[in-house]
Amino acid sequence: MKGRTYTADAEPGEAVTVAGWVHEVRDLGGIAFLILRDKSGKIQIKLEEDSMDEELVETGLGVARESVVTVSGDVKEEPRAPTDVEIVPESIEVLAESDTELPLDPSGKVDAELSTRLDNRTLDLRKEEVKAIFEIRSEVLRSARDAFRDLGCTEINTPKIVATGTEGGTELFPITYFGEEAFMNQSPQLFKQLMVGSGLERVFEIGPIFRAEEHNTPRHLNEATSIDFESAFVDHTEAMDACEHVVKSVYGGVAENCERELELLGLDEEFEVPEGDFPRLTYEEAIERINATGELDEQLVWGDDLPTEGERALGEDVGEHYFITDWPSEIKPFYIKDHDDDEQLSTGFDMMHPRMELVSGGQREHRYDRLVEGFEQQGLDPDQFEYYTKMFKYGMPPHAGWGLGGERLVMTMLGLDNIREAVLFPRDRQRLSP
Repeated sequence: MKGRTYTADAEPGEAVTVAGWVHEVRDLGGIAFLILRDKSGKIQIKLEEDSMDEELVETGLGVARESVVTVSGDVKEEPRAPTDVEIVPESIEVLAESDTELPLDPSGKVDAELSTRLDNRTLDLRKEEVKAIFEIRSEVLRSARDAFRDLGCTEINTPKIVATGTEGGTELFPITYFGEEAFMNQSPQLFKQLMVGSGLERVFEIGPIFRAEEHNTPRHLNEATSIDFESAFVDHTEAMDACEHVVKSVYGGVAENCERELELLGLDEEFEVPEGDFPRLTYEEAIERINATGELDEQLVWGDDLPTEGERALGEDVGEHYFITDWPSEIKPFYIKDHDDDEQLSTGFDMMHPRMELVSGGQREHRYDRLVEGFEQQGLDPDQFEYYTKMFKYGMPPHAGWGLGGERLVMTMLGLDNIREAVLFPRDRQRLSP
């Protein structure tokens, strides 16, 4: 809108036009206040029945909450106003009238269930603290991109419609593709590996992934955002270094650029940027420490995956971001390289927040014959992945990488109770709309 001023930029002595939503109207009898809200904040509009045009006052008093209006007038100092200024209006125009019956209260005075909020996400994001989550999420992605560029990465975009799954199995969403069966991609894994064998060498991608897992938990989604890194001529330890750099950079970007949002969420005093090196525990050390907590009914043994309660107990014990390394080869995907001196140990790693896993990664098997053996050992048909495997015949360098869950990163960073609070329109077993 030409000539529009954001409410946060309205200075005393200026004539401005502001536009936004009617947050509330307070009629005190003879004098009233319309509170207008836009993306930058709120501002008070003063209405005086005795000294203003009757039609102007009636328009201001009669407009329903959440209606869209423009207001033109002079900005005056007013220490009693919430922002120390108010607008004395010359005109109020209603651009879009709102129904008086709202499915939820954007002012936040009346709480709503998460399902109601997600059904009415547009209204939900009119609440400052909810909008703050997505301003922070935006900064997370911006800071991640900057961190990848610091590492010399090229941003890529890989297909989301594929002929085969990344890891096989049943966790795939099938679709019909011009009469043929295809799938929504579980991960950019195979394609980003192909790119490290190209002239690009070091790449990253931020994009959606799709997993048909029948979870119904506060930390799982069926469509999620994956933040991926892959680089030629690095091993798993250097990939962990890159992961640590990106996570610290993201926290630093949020701390520097989202002070207001952190304050709205009540996190301004407790938000901390991780410092120092993240601890690196071997898988064997991890199960020993979990068993020592006494939190599990049965002791973990070599080859067990880590249950949720085990991860939680270990996270409380460690108390900061940390890596779990040297996982058993048998429980890691076929493309993860084993240690040269011990084929029972993989170079796979997970990076953990004390609450949950955030990252899975490792060095990749770059030798063609070993890669095909890995397919066969996991019951997969190498011929179905020929587009991938054949490129390993033409000089595939040693390489490593990882994938980081974007929503989990935001969820753990902000202490959110449910991962659905970190995504605009979640997709899970129960939710396909909006």
